[in-house]
Amino acid sequence: MVLDIKFFLILFNISYPMAQDPNLLKTLFNAFNPFQPLKADDPAYVNCQEVRGDGDIITELGKEITYSDHPSCQLYAGHTGAGKSTELKRLEKYLKEQKFYVVYFAADEEDIDPEDAQHTDILLACTRHLLEDLKDKSNAETLVDWLKNLGQVIQDLALTEISINDPKVEVGITQFAKLSAVLKAAPGSRQQIRQQIENHTPSLIEALNKFINEAKQTLSKDKYKGIVVIADNLDRIARKFYDNGQRSNHDSIFIDRSEQLRKLDCHTIYTVPLSMVYSDRATILEDKFGTIRVLPMIMVRTSDNNEYEPGIKKVIQLIEKRIKKVDSNLQLDKVFQDTDDLKLLCLMSGGHVRNLMLLMNIAIQKTSELPITQKAIKRAISDLRKTYRNGINEDEWQILAKVHLSKKKPNNIEHQKLLANRSILEYHSIENDDIKPWYDIHPVIKDIEEFDLALQQEQKLREDRENE
Repeated sequence: MVLDIKFFLILFNISYPMAQDPNLLKTLFNAFNPFQPLKADDPAYVNCQEVRGDGDIITELGKEITYSDHPSCQLYAGHTGAGKSTELKRLEKYLKEQKFYVVYFAADEEDIDPEDAQHTDILLACTRHLLEDLKDKSNAETLVDWLKNLGQVIQDLALTEISINDPKVEVGITQFAKLSAVLKAAPGSRQQIRQQIENHTPSLIEALNKFINEAKQTLSKDKYKGIVVIADNLDRIARKFYDNGQRSNHDSIFIDRSEQLRKLDCHTIYTVPLSMVYSDRATILEDKFGTIRVLPMIMVRTSDNNEYEPGIKKVIQLIEKRIKKVDSNLQLDKVFQDTDDLKLLCLMSGGHVRNLMLLMNIAIQKTSELPITQKAIKRAISDLRKTYRNGINEDEWQILAKVHLSKKKPNNIEHQKLLANRSILEYHSIENDDIKPWYDIHPVIKDIEEFDLALQQEQKLREDRENE
């Protein structure tokens, strides 16, 4: 008689391999979506404060709002994909617990074109979202009147029907939304519309502040302490130069028109491009907005190139918590073939959260069933390395070699560009209770041939200088 194989395995105390859920890889893939920031109370959230230089958004931005008797305006910066949106969501939750009414929006989703945005677009986006969120707390008539006063010109330029005769709040919301949509989607008439709005900006701010102050009075009856606007993803606005490269649209938005951005009668937080923070505009920005807070990478290596175990453990925790969301019984050793492969993945992410999620995404795509193999992980790293290699110009390899050896970054356009595309990453260490920023190249760059040659050349130059 032929014994059933399952019965045979049980009889001799041999574990029977259970069939995997065919949807498991798909579910895991979506759990590591690199473009979906976590909500503040998401169980997958990991507090990485201690391995980001001890910076905390609650202390750095939140207390500025809760302590201030007057409307504050702050800037928040960091590499794209570092986790700013998740931290801002965490701040939003904290402020709501402190009885502040928070209006959060990701500006690039519906309101602005990151490739061509100006301060007028940002003000309109703030107006639209305040109007939508506070429509039951204040009278929108002044804002609808402002739109009406722009007259027929806006209707002609917008190339769409914008009704400006009905004072109802619902109509006002619809018309502001239409105006924002036209600004984002109609580059042909965009500048002319902006010019008309610019001519009426003082009256827009006046009407908006009247709306805000009436809303604050209504909210105070429910013990609210104030209103906070968080405009996220403005750091994604592409930089464009003019005046022979001496000025940029970033200067126009955050410096030339800073007074308008700061003039709302509520607390405001705007994300700002990291390249501005590390430029000769830094002190001007601080004069206008106060201290600018920067979210660094999770430190997975020290400045002397040694592995940093606390940081690696945090990155592993980021992965583990997302796996547990999929299946609370799923263990890391069932997902990864070898713990060394998991560690390699964490190190090659550079402590950049989005890159970590992207590496996991690619590795899962290259896996037919768990566990994820070393081959899949190395292929994922290879794909990411190719992307970074394509983004680096010939004359930039030597710059990257110097940064890697010195762990320093001069403030110039070349280094700002490499910061913006994440070829250079920022880290914060704590030394004698002082926060020390330092810089290094993204780890995937280190195995690129062009970088290796540039590094050898730079090392030889240094040796020659020392021997002179």
